[in-house]
Amino acid sequence: MTDSQEIRSPLLKTQHLTKIFGTVRALSNVDFNLYPGEVHAVLGENGAGKSTLIKLITGVYHKDGGSIELDGKPIDPQSPHDAQSLGISAVYQEINLVPTLSVAENIFLGRQPMRFGFVDMRRVNAQAKALLQTYKLDIDVTRTLSTYSVAIQQIVAIARGVDMSAKVLILDEPTASLDAAEVQMLFEVMRALTARGIAIILITHFLDQVYQIADRITVLRNGEKVGEHLTRDLPKRQLIPLMLGREFEEITAAGETPAVPAHTGTFVQARGIARKGMLHPFDLDIAKGEVVGLAGLLGSGRTEAAQLLFGITRSDAGELLVNGKTIRIRSPRDAVRQGFGMCPEDRKSEGIIPELSVRENIVLALQAKQGWFKYLTYAEQETIAQEMIAALHIVTPDSSKPVGELSGGNQQKVILARWLASQPQFLILDEPTRGIDVGAHAEVINIIKRLCSEGLALLVISSELSEVVEYSNRVAVLFDRKKLTELTGADVNETTVMQAIAGK
Repeated sequence: MTDSQEIRSPLLKTQHLTKIFGTVRALSNVDFNLYPGEVHAVLGENGAGKSTLIKLITGVYHKDGGSIELDGKPIDPQSPHDAQSLGISAVYQEINLVPTLSVAENIFLGRQPMRFGFVDMRRVNAQAKALLQTYKLDIDVTRTLSTYSVAIQQIVAIARGVDMSAKVLILDEPTASLDAAEVQMLFEVMRALTARGIAIILITHFLDQVYQIADRITVLRNGEKVGEHLTRDLPKRQLIPLMLGREFEEITAAGETPAVPAHTGTFVQARGIARKGMLHPFDLDIAKGEVVGLAGLLGSGRTEAAQLLFGITRSDAGELLVNGKTIRIRSPRDAVRQGFGMCPEDRKSEGIIPELSVRENIVLALQAKQGWFKYLTYAEQETIAQEMIAALHIVTPDSSKPVGELSGGNQQKVILARWLASQPQFLILDEPTRGIDVGAHAEVINIIKRLCSEGLALLVISSELSEVVEYSNRVAVLFDRKKLTELTGADVNETTVMQAIAGK
């Protein structure tokens, strides 16, 4: 983008754009400007409003206030198809194509050239090949889409979107599953598109990539716009406080440095654990009686590291040791057998089984660990459930209540109870306090501290820096899927963690 674009009219413009879900303002009075031929990154943490903004622009959601303009004219897309007809297309991280169809069939799906009432496959293939060659992509378009890499599939999706709508292209986490070479290939495609005057909205969590490709940055936080800047005018050190809502100079060190754990030797050791396109080689030691925090912005690789350790995703490099002995974890079942437990970030889709009772949810991990041939009787289940309900102060009329009917904080405590009932030696907690009320938040923090004092090894992921430094003995800082550094002792404070995230 050139300086002259600063005085030109935006191609896409929103004013006071607002979306309300019940009592929650997911987007509040957001003004957004997108100029022809620019890449405009929209940044923010979870719940910032990024997805809501693009869903309003593409007609997935209908606005509750404000206006949207395209080429200076008011628009109100009622569906993604409606938005496409206006010139706005979106390509999502989960590529919305048909993997069992050919590349050519995907590009022209729903708008195939016809001949004598039948699809003219010769023309479909020829036009698809010619279209992709404009992207410097010379591939066999008759091959099934799923036989190509994710990067190729992304470019096919982009080619289809641009061919259908040639004004605004929205890319939602397009590089999440790509390696470095594939990212650069995608960037070349994006630069070619902006050279043709197409405007691109980029949603991503990879800040280094933003500074490579984006002309402008808009930052959202808690549904509100908190800044719009030319990328060249916004150093990373200023960007990160905008996203997190805290200034460096406002942050003070934690009151007390967490006590050095009373442990002898390392319990879990990760050595070069990695997976292509997900996480670079990663080393980490965790001892019993120690809390290690994982800090970093969303998309930094925190959850991916936890999933590799717990076997949700298999690593393709490195090794994992327990008590000095190499182990192989191919699945969560293997992890549970090794004494591991994990409370996932998304408790509703990955944690609780809402239709089952509190009692049934609590005993799941223990039953899986024992095997189904050592079935827990109802009396045994009830005893365990009541002990956990009392220990964690779970608010429920009885253990038979469906867990889906409890509050978010109590659901979180049920998931904790599930793993504690299995008597793990190593527990991974991914965002354990997200979305719960203040009282439950404090209780979960106290539970973490108590488990540490009782000798459990804990790896805790949190976006809340004040929370991480409160209970962590050490903090590993990740950025763009790499471990940047590890902080200990007096360095475990908000200022140092935030400076590490900013690359200082």
